[in-house]
Amino acid sequence: MRRRRRVSLGVSLLVLQVVIVLVTTCAAGLLAAKLQSDRIREAYKDRMLAVAESVARLPTVVSAFDMPDPAATIQPLAELIRTASAVTYVVVTDRNGVRYAHPDPNRIGERVSTDPTTALSGNVFVGTETGTLGTSLRAKVPIRSADGRIIGMASVGVLESQLSADLAEDLPELISWLALAALVGVLGAALVTQLVRRRTFRLEPAEIAQLLETRDAMLHGIREGVVAVDQHGRLVLVNDEAMRLLGLHDDPTGRPADEVLDAGVLDLARGDDATDRLVLAGERVLVANRMTAKTAGRAVGVVLTLRDRTELHDALRQLDGQRTVTEVLRAQAHEFSNHLHVIGGLVELDRRDDAVAYIERVGGAGSITSDIVTGAGVDPALAALLLAKSSTAHERGVALRLDSASSVDVRAGDDALTVLGNLLDNAVDAVDTGGTVRVLVRSSDAGVRVVVDDDGPGIAEPDRDRVFDLGVSSKAVAGAHGRGIGLALVSRVVTRRNGRVDITDSSLGGASFDVWLPETGNR
Repeated sequence: MRRRRRVSLGVSLLVLQVVIVLVTTCAAGLLAAKLQSDRIREAYKDRMLAVAESVARLPTVVSAFDMPDPAATIQPLAELIRTASAVTYVVVTDRNGVRYAHPDPNRIGERVSTDPTTALSGNVFVGTETGTLGTSLRAKVPIRSADGRIIGMASVGVLESQLSADLAEDLPELISWLALAALVGVLGAALVTQLVRRRTFRLEPAEIAQLLETRDAMLHGIREGVVAVDQHGRLVLVNDEAMRLLGLHDDPTGRPADEVLDAGVLDLARGDDATDRLVLAGERVLVANRMTAKTAGRAVGVVLTLRDRTELHDALRQLDGQRTVTEVLRAQAHEFSNHLHVIGGLVELDRRDDAVAYIERVGGAGSITSDIVTGAGVDPALAALLLAKSSTAHERGVALRLDSASSVDVRAGDDALTVLGNLLDNAVDAVDTGGTVRVLVRSSDAGVRVVVDDDGPGIAEPDRDRVFDLGVSSKAVAGAHGRGIGLALVSRVVTRRNGRVDITDSSLGGASFDVWLPETGNR
């Protein structure tokens, strides 16, 4: 079966617009012709009524009714008036409807062919009737004597054919204007068609639909968030991944960006082009890129691409910790080798008691495992976190102590673990080998309090608000990744929980972070 050829968009648009122009022009022409016909009819009505009233009031006509032969006086006068006023006829009758004047002298003395009762009863009649001369538009006016009695009727009319002829005289000019309007409309339609074709890059509707479907499939299928903001600050595109990363549930397209985007993402959108910049969206760490979108060299908006770096951030921090542990273990390996040599020498000298004493002395002062497990109470997740951080701190030569005032009556929850983990990482980073970090955790039905003290260099008062900004770190470590994110996450969690965080000087000599997370019912 032969495939039917599709009509192009340009032809369809042109034909549709031409049809609209022609239909509109024809409708306008018919309306204009109707209005012109009504105008001509109204003009003739006014003229005939004026002529009929003039004839009915003429003293010569009124006085002629008392003469033996009224027609001899009235007929010449009526013909003179008919010729001067350019009407078809002027007819004058007596009280019984018998003609005293008529364009056809042979009709004088006969009764009129149409009903004269309206005018002879004292009323004015204006309308269309068919008489001896044909169908005409006429006006009938009563003729009154000097004492007010109705003595006859004056009838003035114009044939309908004369009205049609007058309208026909005006039609050529009207049709010329309508034809000119139609021509202008067709040319405008052709111009609009060309403009639309240029704007659509001469693509057919099926091709445009296919491009749109392909674009939507690509944008919503990629594992990278895409956000487009126009030059008026409104969102024009947010794909599925961007909605997930930004924590959006309803399609925000068309809404102002400052009502939807997080402060960090919004600042990036309003700034200059940037590559691989870290931003926080809620409590999620994102790697964002900004690019100005241009069309024909003109900026039309900005495009943001977002990648999730939360898991990568955690992995990089663990990598930094492993690097530190590796360095510590390398140093401890040398020290352990020396210990083995000492122990070996004591054994060869058969000084076993001294060897045992040496082993007890260099084996460490024990573990705080029991204190941590006891202090963590009913929260195994909190105990596991403290054990892991204690082990890491010990390997880096930092003493992690659990405050004896710690009390966990209910489970602290994920938010508290996030806060505690980041504060411990920052405290361990802040102190040197041989330093001390002290932790207080108190969890109850009212909320969770976390206090982390260290004996590091502390934080100057002017910097205590700034340390919660993304990318700000109190200690720069060579080769470290993801610095300046932990405290920003702490600030986001505290804000979401309507809690508070205070930074003061620690009794240990460094900084003290005191965080309060009130209970919200969602742990």
